[in-house]
Amino acid sequence: MLLPGALYLLINNYLPMFGTIVAFKNMNYADGILGSPWAGFDNFEFLFRTTDAWVITRNTILYNLVFIASNLVFGVSTAILLNEIRIRLLARFFQSVMFLPYFLSAVVVGYLGFSLLSQEYGFINKSILEPLGFRQVAWYSEPEWWPYILPIVHLWKTLGYVSIIYLAAIIAIDGELYEAALIDGASKWKQIVHITLPQIKPMMIILTLLSVGHILNADFGLFYQVPLDAGALYSTTNVIDTYVYRALLHMGNIGMSSAAGLYQAFVGFLVVLGANWLVRKINKEHALF
Repeated sequence: MLLPGALYLLINNYLPMFGTIVAFKNMNYADGILGSPWAGFDNFEFLFRTTDAWVITRNTILYNLVFIASNLVFGVSTAILLNEIRIRLLARFFQSVMFLPYFLSAVVVGYLGFSLLSQEYGFINKSILEPLGFRQVAWYSEPEWWPYILPIVHLWKTLGYVSIIYLAAIIAIDGELYEAALIDGASKWKQIVHITLPQIKPMMIILTLLSVGHILNADFGLFYQVPLDAGALYSTTNVIDTYVYRALLHMGNIGMSSAAGLYQAFVGFLVVLGANWLVRKINKEHALF
């Protein structure tokens, strides 16, 4: 029974790790991976000596921190709300609507955003800002708006999925705890603070640890398709993944893109170890491993 799963992990997760040597080579298609000359750490130097190195690293980390915090706060809040109102049909409908973005391609999401944000024809400018007497905003030319737009789009995309997980954890809580608290006169708020949140705390920690492991990985579709790859927005929308993609597209530098992927995975691995070590210091039972 273990064999199919073990084979899947071996073929899809461990054998491809051989390709990490590309990050240390000057890749030549004619010579292949093994025959290409070694480059040492030149690919890593090329990645981090560029003028954009600080910008893409800053954007990637800060956006992911905002995403982790918003998923935690809004995911838990939405799950508690759906559990408290006890309207399961409405809850299922809500989750289906919120889960819909996972089935939409990034291209569709990007052009739906364009229909809302277009300066000349967009819904926000024409139907909201203009009637209220505000100036029209050139959304795809003014980068200062995108640190707010991207977290909103990301939250809309992930809230349904995250809240489903937390809602399942809440439903699994023993109902006798709430009955005892009700007999003692505890209000709904006190039940949430003293029963619900402590009971789902391990799930909150696990999901946060898993998210922290991707602190240097960005949602490529979100950062590339939603801003429509507008050059004027690079200061606030350019992240490591989009930068590497453009470098690979224009220069064909597979070694540099592989170096970036290896760097992201290695740092993510160290961050997970560090975060898990910190959790173990506080409470061993809540640690991931």
